[in-house]
Amino acid sequence: MCRQSNSPDRPLVVVNPTRVANGEFEIVVAHYNEDISWLVNHSGECCVYTKGPAKNSPDPPFTFTPLPNIGREGHTFLYHIANHYDDLADVTLFVQGKIDDHVDLSVDEMKARSMVASIGQVCTFPFRELENFDHWEGIPWEEYPCWQRWSSMETAKMKETPLEYFQKYISESERIPAAVGFAPGAIFAVRKETIRQHSKAYFERLLEKMFLGDMAHVNPETGHYMERFWLAMFNPDEYVQWEISDISNTKRNKDGQLAKGRWYRTPMGSAVDLGAPRRGEIINSPAIDSGASGDTASSPGTPLSSLGDEDDLLEKSKGD
Repeated sequence: MCRQSNSPDRPLVVVNPTRVANGEFEIVVAHYNEDISWLVNHSGECCVYTKGPAKNSPDPPFTFTPLPNIGREGHTFLYHIANHYDDLADVTLFVQGKIDDHVDLSVDEMKARSMVASIGQVCTFPFRELENFDHWEGIPWEEYPCWQRWSSMETAKMKETPLEYFQKYISESERIPAAVGFAPGAIFAVRKETIRQHSKAYFERLLEKMFLGDMAHVNPETGHYMERFWLAMFNPDEYVQWEISDISNTKRNKDGQLAKGRWYRTPMGSAVDLGAPRRGEIINSPAIDSGASGDTASSPGTPLSSLGDEDDLLEKSKGD
């Protein structure tokens, strides 16, 4: 259940009485001050964690658990997994309080897609394509003006490189990957079996090393890297490119995502980061579409063949 928590500027909150241990579906919401009325029809399925001022707390019918304002959404998601490891829902959808800058689906559509996820699959959503991460010594923030919003904030700098964090706490291996694929915004859904391939102690350690101690900060650098590690943690076979030559022969995997080694790269020097529109997705949910059709932000169900060759998109992603 969503547990009660003390906070200096707000009272204890009421545990959401509609959450059932080992339920079928749950939406974990990382909230600060966003309007989450877009979730109101699914409020009984939401486990909301809020880190903002009491005046910005979600209104009824939402109940919520306050958390200290540290660690961005990565801290929130790991907190939920570590504290509810034994009573996870069959499928958990992880979202931020605002998602329309990354996803153009309704909550019903996201739920339908999430519920047909298989064990080991990480379900992500249009309109953003999966992106490439290979800055293992650290993101050169000054080379990406489009990320100035984050780099200009006061930041708790990591004590180790992203590679060291990945090796010690994500892969638990000394192998050095060429790249990993990630979903911008860390909006994804997984089955409880996918989460439980790792032990509870694994997530508790990850929470401690990534977001507590020196990293217990409103904007720890580890938060930006955790966003890039979720998919690789849950399915390294699909989302870790161990060698430069380890590139999929197909442009897309069976779930409609850009396949291994073909992930979009944000070009260095970009003033605006809009990512790449996700196209040609295989939709495997009868509730959304009865065929294996493509998908665009403006026209769901559009066949890939009508959108032209994707090579132009993929070539543009190689700018850095």
